[in-house]
Amino acid sequence: MAGTRNDTNPPPVAGLLLAAGGGRRLGGRPKALLEHRGGLLVESAARALREGGCGPVHVVLGAASEEVRNRAELPDCVLVENPLWEEGMGSSLRAGLISLAGTDARAALVLLVDQPGIGAAAAARVVAAYRSPGSLAAASYEGRRGHPVLFGACRWVEIAADATGDRGARDYLKTHESDIVLVECGDVARAYDIDTEEDLSRLEKGPRA
Repeated sequence: MAGTRNDTNPPPVAGLLLAAGGGRRLGGRPKALLEHRGGLLVESAARALREGGCGPVHVVLGAASEEVRNRAELPDCVLVENPLWEEGMGSSLRAGLISLAGTDARAALVLLVDQPGIGAAAAARVVAAYRSPGSLAAASYEGRRGHPVLFGACRWVEIAADATGDRGARDYLKTHESDIVLVECGDVARAYDIDTEEDLSRLEKGPRA
């Protein structure tokens, strides 16, 4: 598979999966536990990061974290607890970046658990945009910035300090827009979210991938 991790020469880009949300608009069903392709949404997203060339992969958990730990098959992933998950995505981004600070990773590729249309191909393309610990890159869809987003390690402290509420790194990205390398991924991924009951129809049934 393209971008598959080679443990003898580990890549400088870690994967950071934000999977702590409680699914408020889904009647309180945590998105990580939604079924997709015969498994769980969190499993599919973590696999996309691994197969896209990221290593290590850190998964930030919050809502129903004990159930996710018990049910999800997340081999070779580091599970990070975010006790402040109810404060919004910003708290999960902070928790994830803090957990990566003690690793050798020189960048983090951030993916949201509720975007199953984004797979390994898009992750690999954005990973390939890494140039240095100061890199800043993002997938784009017909010119519109989306996920995944790559943050060089030199930027983590400032991003974590700026991440509040549900905005995550949105304000930071807006301020540093001229630094962002956009990587077109519209031909290999679909950037939709699973936010509402109507969106559940986008999840795929079938055997475990």
